[in-house]
Amino acid sequence: MMNVGSSTIRCTFLVLLTAAVGCGSSSHSQAETNPAGAFVVKPYIQLGDPADPRKIDGLDVVWHAADVDAGWKVEYRAADDQPWRSTDAPRSQRIAVVGQPPHRVYRAGLRDLTPGGVCSYRVIRGDEVVFSSTVKSPKAKEQPHRFVVFGDCGAGTPGEKAVAYQVHSANPDYVMITGDIVYSRGRVSEYRDKFWPVYNADEASRDVGAPLLRSTLFLAAAGNHDIADRDLGKNPDGLAFFFYWDQPRNGPALRDGGPHVPPLRGPEENQKAFRESAGDAYPGAGNFSFDYGNAHWTVLDTNAYVNWTAREMRAWVERDLAAARDADWRFVSFHQPPFNSSKAHFADQLTRVLADVFEAGKVDVVFSGHVHNYQRTYPLRFTLAVDAAGRAVKPGELLGGSFVLDRAFDGRTMTRPQGVIYLVTGAGGATLYDPSQQDDPDSWQEFTCKFVSKIHSLTVADVQGKTLTVRQISADGNELDKFSVTK
Repeated sequence: MMNVGSSTIRCTFLVLLTAAVGCGSSSHSQAETNPAGAFVVKPYIQLGDPADPRKIDGLDVVWHAADVDAGWKVEYRAADDQPWRSTDAPRSQRIAVVGQPPHRVYRAGLRDLTPGGVCSYRVIRGDEVVFSSTVKSPKAKEQPHRFVVFGDCGAGTPGEKAVAYQVHSANPDYVMITGDIVYSRGRVSEYRDKFWPVYNADEASRDVGAPLLRSTLFLAAAGNHDIADRDLGKNPDGLAFFFYWDQPRNGPALRDGGPHVPPLRGPEENQKAFRESAGDAYPGAGNFSFDYGNAHWTVLDTNAYVNWTAREMRAWVERDLAAARDADWRFVSFHQPPFNSSKAHFADQLTRVLADVFEAGKVDVVFSGHVHNYQRTYPLRFTLAVDAAGRAVKPGELLGGSFVLDRAFDGRTMTRPQGVIYLVTGAGGATLYDPSQQDDPDSWQEFTCKFVSKIHSLTVADVQGKTLTVRQISADGNELDKFSVTK
């Protein structure tokens, strides 16, 4: 058994790990020195937990380093001719779970940024600059912005790396991952093998990935492979979503051991180590909302243990959407799609219980993953079938109900949809599902108008005032689908 308290073993591990993650040449408007052992994981950009997620004027720089005091600080500036200014002292959270050498997750806030500008930042250890890069500042409401969405990605496959390269080519302002961030159990070790090296690579390459995380805001919903398995006996370094994603904490109030929170399993030692490492991110970090530019986002944990028919959970979504009345666009992201034609996960469409909430809340597009392909519905309205007691009726594999489909919407000449558009964009890197269905429209459900399952892909969306243009781009850069929505 390795003695994780041994400084010699820890330092050796970190040097090797840093080499594995990559300490190569600079790229993407950055310069870095990064001496061996400076980072366990190089800096990446997060939204953090702003005081008001509807008025974002800053971002967080996050990095992982050895479990030793090292005199870290971060400086930033909006232009090269401006003086560097220091952030507040970086905050840190110690991650010490069974089976992994302890390390620290540091966070430093870049505040009062110029909307739509480019901010330079540098990370300093002691008196030495060990990393520097640039990041796009969040856009103001009147500024156009671009975002990318994909899910089911961190599988270490050529498809994942090719999609990451296409994300880099799209040059988005931010990225939303629709869950199943890393396979197969959301472990610390899996992030290190299959996530950080791909999305925070030092160079952009179809065969490697791209330097995205250091310069582009990433956000994520949690999928079943991220947080549904609570067995810390089998996966003592699992549930790493709660360690590494620094996102708003404005979701519904949840408590450990309460409703909608499955119990942790495994040795008490492992559970204690996890809780101390996760801090206040556990258990509620899977639900949150924020504004970016003129768009509002609602992000949900839709794993099976959450009862989205519960009054308190639905009420939170209703209040959140109602409070977004000043946003031109309302988007929702979660993992399990409510409307899916793929044979894979066909019975997992339980989230359609929220369709009425989305319609009442004037949601424009719902982005999901879980199913490893791309699908688009017609704009639709769905009425859930219920029994005399008001409970959802499930006559077969699916929750029953009736549809009103806007088949006149084509996204080109008819661009004002009557209903919500639901996208499945789960072709981010994991093994593709049901490629044979792509050319078999008779196998699609009545609500599906586009189905692409033979190639990995990503969703690229451009918001310009009251026009939304969405394109699905393949891993080799070809356009698979395109539609526009206007208001």
